[in-house]
Amino acid sequence: MNKPYIKTQRLAALFALGAVLFNYPLLALFNRAVMVAGVPLLYLYVFLAWALLITLLALVVEKK
Repeated sequence: MNKPYIKTQRLAALFALGAVLFNYPLLALFNRAVMVAGVPLLYLYVFLAWALLITLLALVVEKK
């Protein structure tokens, strides 16, 4: 397989992962009245999932 095709597949997989992470069933799991270090659990989950996606996206795009 050629490299651009693999990169395209990885980007599509990251899109699917993002769609799953920010979809209703997973968000509902973290929608609790719990504070972690003074931050609501849902906000912490959204921020960490977002940061994970950004990091993985940077790894895929910048990898040679």
